[in-house]
Amino acid sequence: MKFQYLFALTLAVLMSCNEKDDQSDAYGNFETEEVIMSSEMAGKIISFNIELGDHVKKGDSLAIVDTTQLSLQIKQLNVQMDAIGTKRINLSAQVEVQKEQIRNLKIQQDRIHKLFADKAATQQQVDEVDGQMQVLEKQLKSTNTQFISINSEIEVLKAQLAIAEDRLSKCFITSLMDGVVLEKYVELGELAAPGKAVVKLGDLSELDLRVYVSGAQLPNIKLAQQVEVLIDLDKSENQALTGEVCWISSEAEFTPKIIQTKEERVKLVYAVKVKVKNDGRLKIGMPGEVNF
Repeated sequence: MKFQYLFALTLAVLMSCNEKDDQSDAYGNFETEEVIMSSEMAGKIISFNIELGDHVKKGDSLAIVDTTQLSLQIKQLNVQMDAIGTKRINLSAQVEVQKEQIRNLKIQQDRIHKLFADKAATQQQVDEVDGQMQVLEKQLKSTNTQFISINSEIEVLKAQLAIAEDRLSKCFITSLMDGVVLEKYVELGELAAPGKAVVKLGDLSELDLRVYVSGAQLPNIKLAQQVEVLIDLDKSENQALTGEVCWISSEAEFTPKIIQTKEERVKLVYAVKVKVKNDGRLKIGMPGEVNF
């Protein structure tokens, strides 16, 4: 009788240990970093050919906002710059003519001054040629100052052109990452507005399993630590994956409300993220377990 009692007690202890060993160290759900792409310009969406679940690469075009007005504005600014460029060419030609007039008059001026020194020319002739030279030099100076005004006009147009081209580039909404289209917030032909969400992207090549651990577990967890991740295979069995601890919260927090019992909810825990490579089996929101 005593032997049977000891056997039953030992079996109970072993079963208790097995049940404890079957429990994972932490539980949580898979998530990923999500990026919401928004429009920076107002206008009608004229191109939007992506669908939910499509894979996109960094730099791929996601949508295009109507560019007609900005394209016409850029064309107008380029025409204005060409016109001012022609004006500057004409002004340069005018300057060359005035310089040639000054060179010719300089020859005549030197001749008259020599004749005056030999008393073969009058003071009136000297004054006239000197006066003509002063007029031509002032005209040349006035013409050169017009270049300042023309250059200022060109700089203003260049700034306006840069602004228009920058706004035009913002009409093309491109992906900032390699990922998958998770949500679409607009459709082709709808109006976009600055700051209005267009599409949500997420990188599903790797997912993070966010779990919560107690302070007692924390000393045994380190960054870059390789851990076992379990996901459901069926109602009774799990399948194991390998994960890596990529983030440990530096602050304690109360257990999330998704924990059912009040006793568990009021405990202080630390959030931990475990990065797991996704071979297609992992989905956002899927539950998972971790053994450290």
